[in-house]
Order: sequence, then structure tokens, then C-alpha cells
Amino acid sequence: MGARDGPGDRYRAYLACLNERRFDDLGGFVHDPVVHNGRRLSVAAFGDLLRRDVAEIPDLHYAIETLVTDADQVACRIRFDCTPAGFRGLPAAREPISFVEHAFYRYEGGRIAEIRSLVDMDAIRDQLGVPR
Repeated sequence: MGARDGPGDRYRAYLACLNERRFDDLGGFVHDPVVHNGRRLSVAAFGDLLRRDVAEIPDLHYAIETLVTDADQVACRIRFDCTPAGFRGLPAAREPISFVEHAFYRYEGGRIAEIRSLVDMDAIRDQLGVPR
């Protein structure tokens, strides 16, 4: 990505990196350390979180549903249509499910410095038949 690329372009390239499982390339998109939901993580530790998600949801694909950008911020509603093999302690899905994540990113120098995200775990529980 060049210096003239806006945050939306950089963000789409970041999601392509995740969808292509190029976790070794995260340093080009994310600061080291990055703040994720209030926790400072090295790029390696952040990559481990993403790898864990893929291990739990092998067909995980980040699809932009809504994207809003500002000079140094991105807000995105991400849709996932997938079949978890077990996710964050929940049982495996017998058929595909759908859920969303609402994520807010703050950029510094063209890379993500802070991420605040909320996954709709209630939607996942409902589809899996797990009580809230």
C-alpha cells in the first residue's frame, strides 16, 4: 500500500491478509505492540489470537457488511458465514451459522494501533442452541 492509500484501502488489504491466512505479514498492517480491546499485544501475540480463531473456525472469512472511514479511524461491521469446530468454548456447529463483529480501528502512520471489537456471541449461542 502506498502513502496515498486511504484507511478504507488499507483496511481492505488487512482483511485480505487475514482471509489469505498471511499472518506473518501482519506487521505491515498492525503496530507492534497493538492495543486489542484494552490489552497491549505484540504482533506475534495478536497473530496467535487470529490463528486460534482460524483453528476453531477453519472456514472463517471476513466479509465487510458496512465500512465507515475517517482520516485515521475505521469502523466495520464484519459478517461471518461459517461452521465453527468449536469457538471460545462453545460446541461445534452441525451446520453453517452467521454472526457479526463490530470493530473499530485507530490508525497511526498507516498501520492499526488500536482495535476495539465486539463479536455477537449471543447470535452464535442462539444458533448452536446454547443457553445464554
